[in-house]
Amino acid sequence: MTEEPFPEDVHSKKLWRKKPRYVSDAVSFTRFLACTGLALLACAFLPLFVTNLFDESGTPLNTGTATTAGHRPAAPPAVSDLASLPKATTFDVINEAPPDLQPSQAPTGHVVHPNRTIPVFSAPGKDAIAALPPKQITSDTWVPVIVEEPGWVQVLLPVRPNGATGWLSTQDDSLEHATSPYLITVEQSSFQLSLHHGSRLIGRWTVGIGKPNAETPAGRTFVLASLIDPTQQFSPVILPLGTHSTSLETFGGGPGTTGIHGWPTPNVFGKPSSDGCIRVPADALRLLSTEVPLGTPVLIN
Repeated sequence: MTEEPFPEDVHSKKLWRKKPRYVSDAVSFTRFLACTGLALLACAFLPLFVTNLFDESGTPLNTGTATTAGHRPAAPPAVSDLASLPKATTFDVINEAPPDLQPSQAPTGHVVHPNRTIPVFSAPGKDAIAALPPKQITSDTWVPVIVEEPGWVQVLLPVRPNGATGWLSTQDDSLEHATSPYLITVEQSSFQLSLHHGSRLIGRWTVGIGKPNAETPAGRTFVLASLIDPTQQFSPVILPLGTHSTSLETFGGGPGTTGIHGWPTPNVFGKPSSDGCIRVPADALRLLSTEVPLGTPVLIN
């Protein structure tokens, strides 16, 4: 029976959850009414400062988060042939990608989804190193933001080497922004997986992790996809992560992607028992696969 990391044919199976659910950034109607009085007051003072927003020719001045020290954000360089760039997927290797410099720090939960294939840059205003597609395996691409700058976000990428990052421009309509309130943490020394919703602990379970010769890779990653593979019997749903085995270049013909999944017997929990994946009890898998959105950060210690 093929286990993890997942073989290539698994990646084409049925999607478990088609659309992730996120916290809405919309203001409620009640809050809108409460703010209306302040808005009317602000209108009275609008003429006093609106002239400061434009120069003498009527051109808008740089203001707010769109500037740093009076300068416009770096413009993304033009990419003449996006199709020629390597894809930023679990199947690909991007050696030019800058490494994650804070792998033990939990991201904020800000996640982004490319509405179309977009270039990934080595730094704001620098060369494009890859192309991020709107789909990963069979799921929509959602990647966590780890750094924000005016006009740019740095995100975790699902490629090799582990901890690869890239910069995406926010200066057009190519990105959809959302917030995942969840964080998954894994403490390998105690074999504990915890699910947090903001500052609240939702659940904690004893899990199985990678064996000494196929350790679960440490650092921060994210829930990359959600799928069903009817060719196996060990887990009703599999959650591939944006990281790979550090000891296996491939597994079963696939890229050695690690993930979170269930297991039919409990004797694998509380010990190093897998080929790099995180084996979780049925109730944990049910919650993770139905409530936790794609792109949610996973912090493995």
